[in-house]
Amino acid sequence: MRGGRTRTPFPRSPWRRRQEELALDLLRELARLTDQIHCANLIQLHRITAAQADHALADPALASAMSTLDDLSEGRRRQVLFVNRQYGAILLGHRVGGYDWDVLIGHLRVLCRNQVFKEYWEMTVEHRLSLPSRSLEARVGKAVDAIMDDLADDPDEWWVVGPPPDGDGGRRPAGT
Repeated sequence: MRGGRTRTPFPRSPWRRRQEELALDLLRELARLTDQIHCANLIQLHRITAAQADHALADPALASAMSTLDDLSEGRRRQVLFVNRQYGAILLGHRVGGYDWDVLIGHLRVLCRNQVFKEYWEMTVEHRLSLPSRSLEARVGKAVDAIMDDLADDPDEWWVVGPPPDGDGGRRPAGT
């Protein structure tokens, strides 16, 4: 400080501030577009998987090639493939932001009342062991296990079974 004056760093000009704001807006828009592309890719992958399942449901030879479950009748294999497809569609709805965790749990509560799904879930328990523990699929698997356990104890109050509502609405970034 000399002569009673303080030195200030060069103040940002209004033009410079506007450029920084525009850059931040651009970064936000890029992040939003990245999320949308990710969701579009998930939907496209689901379409491909669904088309394969459609072929398998129409042709018993393809159904046995698609299924990893042994000793199922042709009709039973088709039911299991279909219920797996239904479960995948419910997961996709949450993954792309169609509904939050609590709504996902609501859909799963209804699905878990279906006898074919119950049997499918029991048949595929070993499949879920290989899931990364922090993945959405593992988290949903634990929720379905809780729903199934609660339904076994009290099937009459199916609309309240399973994990409690998530405090943050369960919304996770796409792909988690």
